[in-house]
Amino acid sequence: MSAQPQSSIFSQTPNFNPVASPIPARMKGLNRAEICDVNFVEFVKAWSGRSDARPAPGEAILDGSALDARGFRELFESQLISRHLDLMARVLRVQNKVFYTIGSSGHEGNAMVARAARHTDPAFLHYRSGGFMAERFRKLPGMDPVMDSALSFAASAEDPASGGRHKVWGSKPLWVLPQTSTIASHLPKALGTAVAIETARRLGHGLPIPDDSIAICSFGDASANHATAQTAFNAAAWTAYQKLPAPVLFVCEDNGIGISVKTPGGWIGNRFRNMDGLDYFAADGLDLASGYADVQRAVEHCRSTRRPTFLHLRTTRIMGHAGTDFEIEWRSVEELCAVEASDPLLRSAAIALESGLMSKDDVLDLYEATRQRCFAAAEEADRRPKIETLEHVIAPLAPYTPAAVAAEAGRADYSERRLQAFGSEAKLPEAQPPRHLAIQINNALHDLFAKYPETLLFGEDVAQKGGVYTVTKGLQKAFGPRRVFNTLLDETMILGLAQGFANVGLLPIPEIQYLAYFHNACDQIRGEAASLQFFSNNQYQNPMVVRIAGLGYQRGFGGHFHNDNSITALRDIPGLVVGCPSRGDDAATMLRTLAALAKVDGRVAVFLEPIALYMTKDLYEAGDGQWLTSYPAPDQAMPLGEGRVYGEGDDLVIFTYGNGVPMSLRAARQIEQSHGWKARVVDLRWLVPLNDAYIAEQARGAKRVIVVDEGRRSAGVGEGVITALAEAGFGGVPMQRVVGVDTYTPLAGAAFLVIPGEEDIVRAADVLAKG
Repeated sequence: MSAQPQSSIFSQTPNFNPVASPIPARMKGLNRAEICDVNFVEFVKAWSGRSDARPAPGEAILDGSALDARGFRELFESQLISRHLDLMARVLRVQNKVFYTIGSSGHEGNAMVARAARHTDPAFLHYRSGGFMAERFRKLPGMDPVMDSALSFAASAEDPASGGRHKVWGSKPLWVLPQTSTIASHLPKALGTAVAIETARRLGHGLPIPDDSIAICSFGDASANHATAQTAFNAAAWTAYQKLPAPVLFVCEDNGIGISVKTPGGWIGNRFRNMDGLDYFAADGLDLASGYADVQRAVEHCRSTRRPTFLHLRTTRIMGHAGTDFEIEWRSVEELCAVEASDPLLRSAAIALESGLMSKDDVLDLYEATRQRCFAAAEEADRRPKIETLEHVIAPLAPYTPAAVAAEAGRADYSERRLQAFGSEAKLPEAQPPRHLAIQINNALHDLFAKYPETLLFGEDVAQKGGVYTVTKGLQKAFGPRRVFNTLLDETMILGLAQGFANVGLLPIPEIQYLAYFHNACDQIRGEAASLQFFSNNQYQNPMVVRIAGLGYQRGFGGHFHNDNSITALRDIPGLVVGCPSRGDDAATMLRTLAALAKVDGRVAVFLEPIALYMTKDLYEAGDGQWLTSYPAPDQAMPLGEGRVYGEGDDLVIFTYGNGVPMSLRAARQIEQSHGWKARVVDLRWLVPLNDAYIAEQARGAKRVIVVDEGRRSAGVGEGVITALAEAGFGGVPMQRVVGVDTYTPLAGAAFLVIPGEEDIVRAADVLAKG
């Protein structure tokens, strides 16, 4: 829908006619921030219009405006706070007292969104949100937008948003989740949060915010073109098409430019005004008096209809993209002057004067008082403690409380719900014969769903079908479609949904169908989910267990995208936990620990499932059943970082994981027969982070070491194992690495030419034997 035609919203306000260039010629080569500062003062001093009688606090600020005098005054103050924080940053950056200069100047009208919304509406903001934040601070008494922001600008350890780790707009009590990641990557999790609000309500899960909350997400016109943004818009429309509630307010702050690349005129309006599934509203963010009613309508529409809503907010950008952006080098003076003449603070000053609410002296006094307040706060923030130790830096990155995690993982006080899930005592999985990996993962998922009523599982084909490999078979039937459901085919949105569910206290278990598909959406974990604890100083968490089917060795099916053997992209994500079981009992106990890590410490984890081992029953000979395992009782769990050891020999120690475990066991038997060596095979099980101390402990006394890594030679797990051994002083022990080739996986039998095989392990032992 369209609230009003764009032309009527975006036309010049009749009462506001600044000259095209209010800048004296002598100032055309000066710092543009200084020019904007002088512009405001000279504009107010030179104003000669007629003033109305001073309006009462509850009266409209101007005839026909939905904004009353009190509201305007507060919004104007918020705009001034935002502007003077920008000006302060430009001045103090050169003194090394401030470390961030991407400003909000020209976007101060976003304060209207904050005023129209509630402080309990989760907000995911882009970097030009100073006005929004200053206004939202009014929602709770005793909070100081100036000092809190100054501490963040100064990278002070006392910064309440990130503890000094980054300049972010964020606040735990104000439900502003800090954003520090790549362009538009916050849109999927904003939509995910909107969906999660409704999902939690339908499940009867107690929300930490009111049931009718909406999620707010702001971004620029250039960002709207990003693939990740398009993912979110498409998913929102897809959701609306199915009449599923998704109360997200997309706020596109259109200033017409992205750094130096101009957005084609009318592009945003034409692109989104008629997009099916997004309800379109437009508002003039440069004029508080005329723009507020449209902003208010958009917010109220989103809240009442629970539909995805697109608010096209007209803004401008003055003072450049950041302090290092010298626009005069690539933009004409005439163009800059025209842009600076559209400064929303000039219009707000005109409204204050036209309405009779403030005199010239009142406006200038407030402007200068706000300047002094911001500079005083910045100077004080500069004197506050900074982060000075590595331990302080990484403290919130990967919180881990081993005793509490172990207790939670082994908690088994849900026996009645287990019986409901499995049917009877006789059908409990521990009462069944040994089973293969896929069945035990399925049993463990049923167990987790019984243990945690807030658990959700979702992804492509996971519901009725039970996944491509039937690993999730029966879960939807047992726990219902609200807890187990299919998503659209979009890994970015799957992980965005996971973050949204985590934001409201649910425990998401998203499935990425194949490891190769994770790379489409890697930034949702790298830049978003795994970074949130770090950049919020552990005030916000994204607890989740991401299931990914992957690795190689599938026969008769595959090629690269179904046999991706590289986990390098996962190993490089700070704070992430990656577990990879090779057998069914390990899968069950590992899942319990991963869920406990999420519940207790808020961690983001990946459960990497070796596809080729899903249905494997035998180890040495067909029919031996030696890779079937019994299901562990629900009070058993696997300690984080602990591997599994097969054998007791020291003649040869083989470190491996996943498919490499049964392969290494078979090779070890051949090696013992050919060389007479007693071998020990160590299944690492935990791949990120690698337990260096455990690896060193298992290598102690070893005469020879082979590292079997089914991934690629470069940047794989094997490199990490070799490094751990070398740093622990085992450099003199003869070692061989058996790894995959640095290539993509080809189709059919050729796949086995590029990944390690048993014969490669035996050959490595032969090399060691020759000394």
